[in-house]
Amino acid sequence: MPKITFVDSEGRARTVEAEIGSTVMEAAIRDSIPEILAECGGACACATCHVYVDDAWIGKTGKATPMEEDMLDFAFDVRPTSRLCCQIKVSADLDGLVVRTPGKQG
Repeated sequence: MPKITFVDSEGRARTVEAEIGSTVMEAAIRDSIPEILAECGGACACATCHVYVDDAWIGKTGKATPMEEDMLDFAFDVRPTSRLCCQIKVSADLDGLVVRTPGKQG
């Protein structure tokens, strides 16, 4: 299974295994990653699973869809690498993915 590393706003890293076909958010919730609230359960209807994708991974995670960009308008401290992790599908290509979480969710 691909491994994903979540780095929280205090710099603590936690690496979890994610099932191929799931989302990065589902892996975060399953492993109780702090700072990922996922209030809408992955429906892209909130901004509480906001992450910053590490620069080295932007090409592999893809760009936000227009709907995701609309939801990011509600996120705290949006940056060029901001994504909603409910919209990032886990594939074998994402093994080693690093994302950072903001100290506050939208």
